[in-house]
Amino acid sequence: MSLPRVVAFSASASRPSRTRGLVEAVAADLARVRRIDLAVFDLVDAGAGLVVASREELPLPAKRIVEAIEDADALIVGTPVYQGSYAGLFKHVFDFVRPEALLGKPVALTATGGGLRHALVVEHALRPLFGFFAAHIAPTSVYAGSAEMEQYRVSDPALAERVRAAAGELAALIEVGRARTGQSSAPAA
Repeated sequence: MSLPRVVAFSASASRPSRTRGLVEAVAADLARVRRIDLAVFDLVDAGAGLVVASREELPLPAKRIVEAIEDADALIVGTPVYQGSYAGLFKHVFDFVRPEALLGKPVALTATGGGLRHALVVEHALRPLFGFFAAHIAPTSVYAGSAEMEQYRVSDPALAERVRAAAGELAALIEVGRARTGQSSAPAA
């Protein structure tokens, strides 16, 4: 059987970024638990023409990201926090995603911000968004403040534990989804 396709999407407008580092950390821990086919995208990969009104107008780079999100077996999403919420362009990307494409899709939620003041953005903004899509959201969400990461990598032990928990939960959700469709498991080598 094929490996589960996992898309990690970072809504940071720059690269490198703490947001990308965080989604990559979840992906790396997920890969330690089970074998996956991973693709990582940043918002900047969508190109300058992302701000259009309809899916038909999307430039090819942005269209490929939306299609990869829809075709994935699981998602790891991350956004920097601006003014107490997810990045506007993060939401704009998901405005183009067909709602039925995320139905029952396993998703791990992450966000980065300057400090604890923004820690609940995952619960108050991201979880409702993916609830709208009826995605299967990993119970542990991961928020990282600037003090918990160094050089775009997880440096805080408590943050590392939350990353491991989210990855383990995402692995379990992937397995449930694959069992439902009759695909065999692929534990990590």
